[in-house]
Amino acid sequence: MARIFISTGEVSGDLQGSLLTMSLKRLAAATNLELEIVGLGGSRMANAGANILGDTAGIGSVGILESLPYILPTLQLQRQAKQYLQNQPPDLVVLIDYMGPNLSIGNYIRRRWPKVPIIWYIAPQFWVWSPPWQNTARIVSIADRFLAIFPEEADYLQKQGANVTWVGHPLADRMETAPSRDNARAALGIEGEQVAIALIPASRQQEIKYLMPAIFEAAQIIQNKLPQVHFWIPLSREALRQPIERAIENYGLQATLLEGQTLDILAAADLAIAKSGTVNLEIALLNVPQVAIYSVNPVTYWLARNILKFSIPFMSPPNLILRKLIVPELLQEQASAENIVSIAMELLLNSERRGQMLADYGEMRESLGGVGACDRAADVILKLLTEACR
Repeated sequence: MARIFISTGEVSGDLQGSLLTMSLKRLAAATNLELEIVGLGGSRMANAGANILGDTAGIGSVGILESLPYILPTLQLQRQAKQYLQNQPPDLVVLIDYMGPNLSIGNYIRRRWPKVPIIWYIAPQFWVWSPPWQNTARIVSIADRFLAIFPEEADYLQKQGANVTWVGHPLADRMETAPSRDNARAALGIEGEQVAIALIPASRQQEIKYLMPAIFEAAQIIQNKLPQVHFWIPLSREALRQPIERAIENYGLQATLLEGQTLDILAAADLAIAKSGTVNLEIALLNVPQVAIYSVNPVTYWLARNILKFSIPFMSPPNLILRKLIVPELLQEQASAENIVSIAMELLLNSERRGQMLADYGEMRESLGGVGACDRAADVILKLLTEACR
């Protein structure tokens, strides 16, 4: 039996890992390859058939100060994984995003088993923010192959001397199972012309503090302007349920919090107000107008801009794909309730503005590589695995 070890983190990484796991399992079965997948991930990867050595879905963060509480839990999970791998070495390793922890795992694998192939699927977005102190060569040297999901990502890695294959974006596959707008609204019991707005305030603990207040205050203002509105909130992690429910009550929102129905909620919405992240791309692929916001600790932001010299042209994936402003972005001090409301009301009431965003979505969709990204990635991985096991 061949063994693949997958290392990922955060909610989005768990999603990508689960989609890849399903493709790997299906393609392996088609060729009668006995395959075991073990890794660091979350419940989605586990449900897809991976043996999860440690749950990393809930320990991710963005920012310098924000990451401090997660250093020890991350090190403990990595220690558990390394102890397991010492007794049951992998035949191939897949790293998914998650730069710092995966650099550690990759270095460990390279030292301990130098001939084991390492594939980095969905490279960390250093190709976007490019701080002057980054060690791109170190990242590139760890992986035998990069599987890129963005064309710009593939171009950047190739220029750095990496062996890279552009496979396209896996969310194009996920959208194949998404419901239509009518079916999603029926499933949620949304009647007639009722205005449905999806709120996506958090997948990380820090976002409860730095993002949710502005999003919920904006929702409160919108509710006062449009009394018929109803807000729908997908629950990404059970640990976030209590603070979100408490905030719904405190802000007096007409809102429903649901677990396990993210695609229904997004597909049914007339508008989404969302944290910046992978979910922005899901929303775009479902043709739902949106505004993206992000905010971190003010000290983190100051250090990033003034000391570390971070330069981020765009933060939302739809904008990164075409390198132009498709989705309105509100970052840090701009991420106020008033600004969110202004953009949200325009998208709800201005048909020309909505139409332009939907047209841009169409252009973006053409750059994703089409359906089959997960299978294309899995095919490359299994071919390298077969060569390594000879």
